[in-house]
Amino acid sequence: MPVPQKPADPYAAIGVVGPAPEGVTLPLPPVFDSVEEERRYRKEQLAAGFRLFGRFGFSEGVAGHITVRDPEHPDRFWVNPFGMSFSQIKASDLILVDHEGTLLHGTRPVNRAAFAIHSQVHAARPDAVAAAHSHSLHGKAFSSLGIPLAPLTQDACAFFEDHGLYSDYRGVVTDTEEGKRVAAALGSHKAVILQNHGLLTVGQSVAEAVWWFVTMERSCQAQLLAMAAGTPKPIDRETALITRGQVGTPLAGWFQARPLWDQITASDPDLFD
Repeated sequence: MPVPQKPADPYAAIGVVGPAPEGVTLPLPPVFDSVEEERRYRKEQLAAGFRLFGRFGFSEGVAGHITVRDPEHPDRFWVNPFGMSFSQIKASDLILVDHEGTLLHGTRPVNRAAFAIHSQVHAARPDAVAAAHSHSLHGKAFSSLGIPLAPLTQDACAFFEDHGLYSDYRGVVTDTEEGKRVAAALGSHKAVILQNHGLLTVGQSVAEAVWWFVTMERSCQAQLLAMAAGTPKPIDRETALITRGQVGTPLAGWFQARPLWDQITASDPDLFD
């Protein structure tokens, strides 16, 4: 899938009708004056992402992880401390690990599965600033079917012909060779279904990766419900591709996450600590 180009009119790309009147603005991805400023922003977004995963009930014991690439050192990524509740993670709790598995910052150990998967995903996808994975209920239920997500709804069209399927489950991921196979199944897509395991999404920002995970989990739930009720009627390929171009771009993913960030940062201000 070609890398989407930055739209000439970003407001049109997120659904704004006509030119915005003078003085009317909408948030767009920020631009930074220093690497330190960008690092702080990415870590705060990551902490917010974990709080959202906790709020949505995506935790399953110690399983699950979200990572963000360090803006200064692309072979390093920030990740959640192993064994810490999503709902309690602060920006200051995050740990830094390189692609060799060396802990560079933090006081808790690295989750071996997080390292094995995310190091290879980040290495294979220089464009993937962030990656998200957890054992969410509907994602793991749907993954057991071993089929791709169908374009049954407008939201699901974001993933139409833009997600992979990894069907070689071998237990808890503990080595980088399996991480490489997961990365290969992801390919150039925004998501991959890990059969008998769960979902993994990537994005050019934490917000985008987290949003794709949230809406993919819900799309899995919608398809499971539709299949249980009868025989779903999918959206035709041409319309699904058009819809993907409307709701499935990096900017659309970033922007659709804004209400979630506003809610979680208002309710959980300590995540910035």
